[in-house]
Amino acid sequence: MRWLTFILGVAILAGVASVVIVLRDGSSDPGAARAGQTLSAATESPSPSPAHSEFTDPCGTFDTAAATPYAVMGYWLIPTSDPCTWRRQLQAIHRLGGDTVVRLGFGLSPRQTDEDGQVLQPVDDKEPEKTPPPDKRYAVCVESGLSCMKAAEQELRTANPGNRISWTYVYRTDEQFGPGIFRCPQVERKIVVNGAVFYRLIAPEDGSDDPTCDFTTKGRAYHLILVSAGEQDSLSELLDLGDRFGIRVFPALPLAPRDPAESTRADPRHIGTLTTLTRRILQDYGNRFGDRQSLGGVYQPFELQLRDWPDPDKVQTLQVYAEQHRIVEQELPGKPILVSPYIDSRRRLKYTSTPAQVAAGFKALARTGVEIIAPQDGRGTGKVGLFWPNWKNKPVDDRLKPVVGESTYATAYYGGTRDYYREMSKARAQLAEEGVEVELWANVEAFEPSSTENCGRQGTRGRTDKPRLDTQVTLAGPYVSKVISYMWSDFFTCGSPSLSEEIAQDWDRPIPVEAQRRERQIQDGLEIRGYHLGDAKVTLSWPGLDTPRVVDSATVGWHDGTPIPGLPAGIETIWIPVDWATVPGDVWVRVEVTSADGRKSAEPVYYHNTG
Repeated sequence: MRWLTFILGVAILAGVASVVIVLRDGSSDPGAARAGQTLSAATESPSPSPAHSEFTDPCGTFDTAAATPYAVMGYWLIPTSDPCTWRRQLQAIHRLGGDTVVRLGFGLSPRQTDEDGQVLQPVDDKEPEKTPPPDKRYAVCVESGLSCMKAAEQELRTANPGNRISWTYVYRTDEQFGPGIFRCPQVERKIVVNGAVFYRLIAPEDGSDDPTCDFTTKGRAYHLILVSAGEQDSLSELLDLGDRFGIRVFPALPLAPRDPAESTRADPRHIGTLTTLTRRILQDYGNRFGDRQSLGGVYQPFELQLRDWPDPDKVQTLQVYAEQHRIVEQELPGKPILVSPYIDSRRRLKYTSTPAQVAAGFKALARTGVEIIAPQDGRGTGKVGLFWPNWKNKPVDDRLKPVVGESTYATAYYGGTRDYYREMSKARAQLAEEGVEVELWANVEAFEPSSTENCGRQGTRGRTDKPRLDTQVTLAGPYVSKVISYMWSDFFTCGSPSLSEEIAQDWDRPIPVEAQRRERQIQDGLEIRGYHLGDAKVTLSWPGLDTPRVVDSATVGWHDGTPIPGLPAGIETIWIPVDWATVPGDVWVRVEVTSADGRKSAEPVYYHNTG
């Protein structure tokens, strides 16, 4: 999402039907067949089950029934200071069938201090030689007439004159914490000044987070972590709502400081302090929320571009990931880590990647300890296009031209969304054979590369429309186990009607995700998977066919709504008979699906008839 400002509940249907091995996109590669059968949500804790009723609180009356369940089941949320906003958002998300929210978080920031111990604002990259002014947020943190930094340093030196604070870090959040965040309460504490809440944490400079809390034996250098917290604990409020609506919440881990020489990389020099803060926060989560179903896991917010790194062990951001993820495994066992890297497929730029290179990067990322990888599909930024292999010589969508110019898909991109998810699905299956279990989700971007209708805090980005969102679901569909989207606020809520209102009005329009040749009993035919396919009419066409063939699946076909292991909840199957002897070889068969009331899917699927 390239740093837009950041941010569900029927339970995932469970049950196992007989496993059908499907060859993806006409491939004869057995590995590709296995790749489509992604893991069921083994690493996910089950979503809490809402009590399908109404409840009333100071924000009003809220309904916990999911009325219009859509294919997208998870959304990012921006932190908010208004608890009623959380309630309205989670109810709306739940009504669309959402069962997951990922909340954006905040970054750990190393800061300079002045001679009075006042925390200064971040250094201006444009004027790095200029001393920044004091940061007003932390200026109010005062103890016994001293700045919180000087008060901490005074206590450390009282314990041993050789003690000193070698660096100060700040961390802003809208959460509050319990006593689990403190390791050494003799020098660590919660500080409340005129309603402003701070936490003072002290960590040895070497990153050891020494459990002995021995500040007297010898003088040492320490890092001060000054946390500016919320007046109320937003995470407690979100988890309470998650229990109400059957939604799993993924709060963000502390974001790593950025490398000043290259802002897209995490700075490994701060790993010790970052892991200390991460450990403390997760210890507190474990103490207070460890048994809550609504705590679905944690979100790794530092964005990473997937590529084929020559030596992943030397990639700074992966190094930071591995250390931070190790802390999650220790402090919140059983709670998965979700990460959402991005892909750049544009040919004209350096450091962009082919589908095979992205698949290699997927493997390297999985080995840092993440359990859920939800790659951004890239359509919102224009870094990846939505197109089928037989479309590669077509002009790009007009809405992509601000990013890639006047060009064809083949000229602009190394591959389309479907190509990338297919290759990552194969990589996921190969990792499983090595004993590395990871889920592949899709993060479909709900915005356009540029727009005259900006959405709230989203800069030049404007929200997309439901047909394009349906198309994104279609093209990612058969290779992922869940579809989520960046982001609810503000892309699903701005405009009139808003995108969420468009979905609610058209939630059950068919969305096919794949078509494959398949025999049923003694007949040959075509099997189609997707959402809301019952009683659908299927139209088949290909180049050279004068009159498209229309088949009523409700009359001559077969429908199965049984959940399919490894595919998203809500995907079902229809089958229709096809006389393949009348279909030319080596053609792409266009498969359109129309509901019983006449609504056609936004995007067809294609079957490559190779023989």
